[in-house]
Amino acid sequence: MSLTAPLGAAPHAPVLSAEVRAALDAHRPVVALESTIIAHGLPRPRNLRVAEELEEIVRSAGAVPATVAVLDGRARVGLDKAQLERVAEDPAMRKLGHRDLAPALAAGASGATTVSATAFLAAGAGLRVFATGGLGGVHRGWTESQDESADLRLLAGTGITVVCAGVKSILDVPATLQRLETLGVGVLGYGTDRFPGFYLSSSGEPVDWTVRSPEEVAGVMRAQDALGGPPAALIVANPVPQEEQLDPVLHDRVLAEALAACRERGIAGQAVTPFLLDHLMRGTGGASLEANLAAVRGNVALAARIATAWSAR
Repeated sequence: MSLTAPLGAAPHAPVLSAEVRAALDAHRPVVALESTIIAHGLPRPRNLRVAEELEEIVRSAGAVPATVAVLDGRARVGLDKAQLERVAEDPAMRKLGHRDLAPALAAGASGATTVSATAFLAAGAGLRVFATGGLGGVHRGWTESQDESADLRLLAGTGITVVCAGVKSILDVPATLQRLETLGVGVLGYGTDRFPGFYLSSSGEPVDWTVRSPEEVAGVMRAQDALGGPPAALIVANPVPQEEQLDPVLHDRVLAEALAACRERGIAGQAVTPFLLDHLMRGTGGASLEANLAAVRGNVALAARIATAWSAR
């Protein structure tokens, strides 16, 4: 896409919706939501229904939802109904990571924001809590491919609390946890001493710290602020309920098949993740997608409660 923008284009500062701006000014709880799941993670028209459902979960908990996206070269934190529909329905909506933001703004492009882009824009706008499904991380076979999600480095320098169901199970979970430790990103297990496995309640990997209430999370956030130092994210790892997780035996079998197919076809780089996720969805008859959505709903509900506890200070 050409990077030639029209003369007199508006400044590139993020635009906050009136609702989000009013909430921040009044110190009311706000929860950032990514838009990639809407534009690229779900089939139409279900994606719009899910987007509206997630915003309603935040509202029902007494917080304000702030879905993040880039529309016509403007980063937006908080979308109105028409903008949300556009993200869900426009097939030309790009997928934007943090590194894509500057070119997209300069080119007047539109796109849905990934974890890295959403966290960056939300934190810059003054939001403190962000809910998503699962984070990116260190890929399997990292020693050969050096493939690592941009999420990790971005979160290492961004002071935001991210509620997630761990990292995608197609990744190297132990290596990802080690990388998070190296980068100084805090990890809390919410009601668990095991790091969640995205589709699964547990990856089998331990976490060092367990919290059991939104107030405890808010207490850690306040301690972070009191300590000062370089900003870094706080990850609240919230497991999908066991009754809603993907069957572990089915998960392991289909994932092994997907990894084998990936190797046989020589799929590498950025093509690996979408290939594996698609293989999982088809191989589980859509059950992986339902587990993903169950995790997202739980994360959004918890994030709203954490934002409320945080704003109560």
